[in-house]
Amino acid sequence: MVYAVVRAGGRQEKVEVGSILVIDRIKADDKGQIELAPVLLVDGDTITHDAKALAKVKVTAEVLGDERGPKVIIQKFKNKTGYKKRQGFRADLTRVKITGIK
Repeated sequence: MVYAVVRAGGRQEKVEVGSILVIDRIKADDKGQIELAPVLLVDGDTITHDAKALAKVKVTAEVLGDERGPKVIIQKFKNKTGYKKRQGFRADLTRVKITGIK
């Protein structure tokens, strides 16, 4: 069983070939492919975490589409002063499918 832990959008995600992942918005090349930076590689009994060895490893993914995350409401309130503030936020996300770990 081969899997990798990759750095994507400020987080680390465990991925295998064929897994679908939702990460922060990332721009793909003209073919719709992206490359993710591996942090750890597990290939059967072999575990690779050395930076020099991981520089040779490539984790490729295909962009399935861009989407928006759920709306998060930020509210601030201070008692007895009349101060109220309401703000919303929706994250820009990208759905990708892992196509190869080499």
